[in-house]
Amino acid sequence: QVQLVESGGGSVQSGGSLSVSCAASGYTYITYCMGWFRQAPGKEREGVASIGSNGTTRYADSVKGRFTISRAKNTLYLRMNSLKPEDTGMYYCAANRWISIGRRLAPNQYNFWGQGTQVTVSS
Repeated sequence: QVQLVESGGGSVQSGGSLSVSCAASGYTYITYCMGWFRQAPGKEREGVASIGSNGTTRYADSVKGRFTISRAKNTLYLRMNSLKPEDTGMYYCAANRWISIGRRLAPNQYNFWGQGTQVTVSS
């Protein structure tokens, strides 16, 4: 049974920084593709960043240069700098065995999800 538990997040003013983490268990973590997604009220869930088992990363255009995804041991991280109000939302981590690189920001490619952690950016 794959388990993903997010932590971190919180509230920050525009221009600030936050980090979120995701503790993974129940599978061979290193072989899985991992991703961060977010969902704002009334909007669809969208891909933010992904990292493959070999460390290959992908980012949504809206966060390039501001967010950094990384992984170490059984934990996935997302460092968020220069935050904007439009970054507000529930942030989820997700995992799946293998996803083609062109689809790693698509929520429907992931089978396993955490419960989410809230990030709020005020102007």
